[in-house]
Amino acid sequence: MKKIAALQFLILVILVFGGKGYAQIVVQNTQSPNSLVQNVLMGSGVVASNIKYNGSLVNAQTPKGNVTYFNSNGSSFPISSGVLLTTGNGIAAIGPNNSGSYSNNVPATPNVTSDPDLSAIASGGVTNGAVLEFDFVPSGDTVSFRYIFGSEEYPEFSPSSYNDAFGFFLSGPGISGPYSNGSANIATIPGTSLPVTINNVNNGTTNSGPCTNCAYFVFNGTGTGTGLAYGNAIQYDGTTVILTANAHVQCGQTYHIKLAICNVGDTGYDSGVFLEADSFTSPAIDINVATETGDTTVIENCTSAQFSFVRPHIQDLDTLVFSYDIGGTAIMGVDYANLPNPIIFLPGQDTVTITLNPFGDGITESPESVIITATTITPCGDTVVNTGTVWIIDRSTLPVNAPDRTVYCANDSVAVTASASGGFAPYTYAWSYGGQTGVTAHVPILQNGSINVVVTATDQCGSTGTDTVTVTMNQTLAIDTMITFTASACIPDGVVSGIGEGITGQPHYHWEGPNTGGSHHIDASVMQNLGPGWYIFSITDNVCSVKDSVYLNSEPGPVAGLSLSSISGCDPVDEHFTNTSQNATNYEWYFGNGNTAFVNDVSSQSQTYTISSNIMLIAINGPCRDTAYASVAIVECGCTDPLATNYDPNAVQNNGSCLYPEPSAIVPNIFTPNGDANNDVFKLTTTNATEVIMRINNRWGNVVFEGTGLDPYWDGKINGSMAPDGVYFLQYTVKGLMGKEITGQGFLQLIRE
Repeated sequence: MKKIAALQFLILVILVFGGKGYAQIVVQNTQSPNSLVQNVLMGSGVVASNIKYNGSLVNAQTPKGNVTYFNSNGSSFPISSGVLLTTGNGIAAIGPNNSGSYSNNVPATPNVTSDPDLSAIASGGVTNGAVLEFDFVPSGDTVSFRYIFGSEEYPEFSPSSYNDAFGFFLSGPGISGPYSNGSANIATIPGTSLPVTINNVNNGTTNSGPCTNCAYFVFNGTGTGTGLAYGNAIQYDGTTVILTANAHVQCGQTYHIKLAICNVGDTGYDSGVFLEADSFTSPAIDINVATETGDTTVIENCTSAQFSFVRPHIQDLDTLVFSYDIGGTAIMGVDYANLPNPIIFLPGQDTVTITLNPFGDGITESPESVIITATTITPCGDTVVNTGTVWIIDRSTLPVNAPDRTVYCANDSVAVTASASGGFAPYTYAWSYGGQTGVTAHVPILQNGSINVVVTATDQCGSTGTDTVTVTMNQTLAIDTMITFTASACIPDGVVSGIGEGITGQPHYHWEGPNTGGSHHIDASVMQNLGPGWYIFSITDNVCSVKDSVYLNSEPGPVAGLSLSSISGCDPVDEHFTNTSQNATNYEWYFGNGNTAFVNDVSSQSQTYTISSNIMLIAINGPCRDTAYASVAIVECGCTDPLATNYDPNAVQNNGSCLYPEPSAIVPNIFTPNGDANNDVFKLTTTNATEVIMRINNRWGNVVFEGTGLDPYWDGKINGSMAPDGVYFLQYTVKGLMGKEITGQGFLQLIRE
């Protein structure tokens, strides 16, 4: 017997685009039970026959079924596809889990209402179920398949008397069990003989514990959102993890298996078992291919592929060294890195994965293939050949589609979009305007014409593609003319008017101002009775809207102004005012000292002030008035010099009355520099002096001493030597404050007795 297994692809989804966490499984009830077994469930090394089904079938009146096909549809559900056997309606298993408990049983006939094997497992009465059974001949010495059990009984009725159950009852040569026909249940909790049921696998009542075998339990919560295991993918409140059913068999012999599931105690909340596609196998090394692009291609020097060699789980207790064949048009070591061969399965290891990393050779060439072939000789002597193929392709220029845009109004944010295809997604986008990135960019266009923007798309392999978006503005609506009629000074009698062109349909005119949101507005082309300021005019037609602004002037109003001859002074101050006002015809003076003047010219005014006063000038022209202000300060006057004899500390302004003392000097005529500390030096005794200048000559006219300072003196020495006794001639100057000084001369006698 020889069976060539079909290539099986385990798609590794690298791109998790928006919504994978919120996707739901797909359930299809278009296949017959025979097709589901032969074309979905069966894997390598097994031939099935005599397929029988006892449960609800799809028909025109009841589009439901207890046995259906399912696909994970990119959701979080961990089995990608397979056969779903339920106690109710298969499509009722579709997520999200938006109900605490959900029931949609199928009452059609035939429907399993009794089964001794299910009753034995559940320890209760079978009320509703389905049975799928068939014969099979294995080519190896083991058989295994993978599954997940789920139920709406979780968590409220676990444990309880509603112990919904299922079983995989295997019978045949070498099998001895307690169930009908000597069958054994191979759906058991790992490492035990306990059947997988609601009561044997759970996390405790109402999700709070204690739990039973809770390591194998997955709580899916209620409702949608994050934090749910498969809660958005399926409706069931709880499931098991992926479990494996396996058994030792004799190759070439015929075996029978009954896959059965049921409600217990009522016909209410559904339960179901998900059987993984292609997982019902007998020993053979299988090959699965996974690529980052999700198909059978890899890109040079960018993406990689994985070949997974899988042996039956029941055989993973021993070490296995396995050699495989490498073929295809690509050359190992030239087109891709060397692959390890043989591979080694260690004890407890049922999968070994090798990675294909293609090189980048820069040569444009056709796709090159890498074909991995695993050949297994079964215990029956049959040859089972499994292959996996990967194609190595070059990087390519990405097609980029960026549609042009046409707008009919000025717009500071026109959205343009781009879409790349091919290559290795996801893509990044770079726009030539404003350094923008992402699928969408925004381009301003404020006048008629066109703007070109280039977008460059880059995939994960560095392949690029470009396109040019042309944004065209074709606006016909415009403001042709805006007219203003100047307002009178201080009288709001101005007018603004606007005229448009290129109008489509019925236009809507609007004026407002001064400035946006001003106190004046009207839905018309003319607005009247206005003062000066900025006014904004807009026109909106059936296509577009335009806006512009204009400044409304007014006749100049009066501007009051005055200047003073002084701003402060001593009592009394004679003040002279100059009228610098403009655009006025009459003037009102308020001098602050009790005097006023009302004149019709800009003649100067004079006033005398003995106290500080505030002055006000009002310039008048018809109804317009403007005011200017000034102040005169009368301050305390006197002598402000602290050195003067009549210094006044309260004065803030000096009136020139300061008096200063005269300097004086007493001039001795004898001194005796004999070292007795009495009259040893010659100096002047002065008062009110700021500097003393003194010069002494001998009788021949030679200078023997010169000194300046506040207190210069002669010690009777000439160049460090004692001067001789005798008469000397003195000249001096004593300086005082404010340039005052006295001078004098005379004789002095030096005696050394």
